Amino acid sequence: MGKMYPVVTEEYRMALEAAKPKLKAFLIESGCAPLMLRLAFHTAGTFDVKNSRLDVPLRQEFSILSWGDFLMLVGVLAVEVTGGPIVPFHPGRPDMNTPPPEGRLPVPNMGPDQLRNTFINTMGLNDQDIVALSGGHTLGSGHKDKSGVEGSWTRNPLVFDNSYYKELLAGETAGLLKLPSDKALLADPIFRPLVEKFAADQNAFFQAYSESFMKLSELGWADIA
Repeated sequence: MGKMYPVVTEEYRMALEAAKPKLKAFLIESGCAPLMLRLAFHTAGTFDVKNSRLDVPLRQEFSILSWGDFLMLVGVLAVEVTGGPIVPFHPGRPDMNTPPPEGRLPVPNMGPDQLRNTFINTMGLNDQDIVALSGGHTLGSGHKDKSGVEGSWTRNPLVFDNSYYKELLAGETAGLLKLPSDKALLADPIFRPLVEKFAADQNAFFQAYSESFMKLSELGWADIA
């Protein structure tokens, strides 16, 4: 069997609306918004229900929702509750019965050409999407035992703003992460002007991030759902 598309009935939509305030409260109380945003990002590229663990009573309460919709809703709300833009959310994501191939997600040591190969050639996104989505690093931290790196990209990793780009342009700063894939944004003649634009104009970043994350979250199904 392949994809299982949920039937977006009125009951389904009502469950989505009922879940939102409870998920927001969960994100605020637990402080796990950065983790949930990472999970949503990974879900968009390589969702595997057997390896996804959001073991909270809320999942059982809203079991009518597909895993894809549930995790993506948590991700977009994680951005919202930490001060970021509202990302449009459209329900109908399918769940997969089989895991996707390995190696679809970007890795920290990617240069500009590798980033483009992953985001443009594989995912069908564009240069602005690459730079905007990289700004998601404004939330959260790397952990040695999970990702091999330790530290945060910004001074306040629980606030969604344009600090990622400001810190990137500021150069090396003790205690803050700058991975090869981050530095690649400065080295590329197309990426760098976008970094500078988003560093200078948070509203421009928020608009671009909202559009790019929605595109990412709907890859492969929005045109037929």
